[in-house]
Amino acid sequence: MMFSTKAEYGVRVMVELARRAGEDPIPLAEIAEHDGLPLAYLEHLVARLRKAGLVDSRRGSRGGYMLARSPREISMAEVVEALEGSIAPIECITESSDGSIVCSRESEPGHTCPTKLLWTKVRFSIVRTLQEMTLADLVLGPALPASTAIASGPILPSLNTAAQTLTTGA
Repeated sequence: MMFSTKAEYGVRVMVELARRAGEDPIPLAEIAEHDGLPLAYLEHLVARLRKAGLVDSRRGSRGGYMLARSPREISMAEVVEALEGSIAPIECITESSDGSIVCSRESEPGHTCPTKLLWTKVRFSIVRTLQEMTLADLVLGPALPASTAIASGPILPSLNTAAQTLTTGA
């Protein structure tokens, strides 16, 4: 799954706001210039972040944007969902209003999606990672060695190619 530039640029804006939390509001043009990002696009993204209650704005000559809450209180799941919408690793998998995962191909009577379990687990892993990481973690992250920042193990664990028994629960 690839996130779009909405998530990439929006997270970069949020990190810059977090780095300068507690200071005067930051003009979006300043962030755009500093990071080499298109101002008009950032304005669109910041509107989404503001609507989600993640950033506040101040008008006027000393105006700009600031975080609505402490960087420790803002999860990356909130940020990414405000920018991208519901997280789904594949087009047919969505989250229903009751929180359950639905495969659009299962709407046909008697059809069970053979890959729903895989995509549900992938989605859960992505969402859990985003929920566990805060904006403060990203601000502090570059100062930490990679081994400390990723305490849960190697970035790309090796695949166990030994034969495994597959159980379907049926």
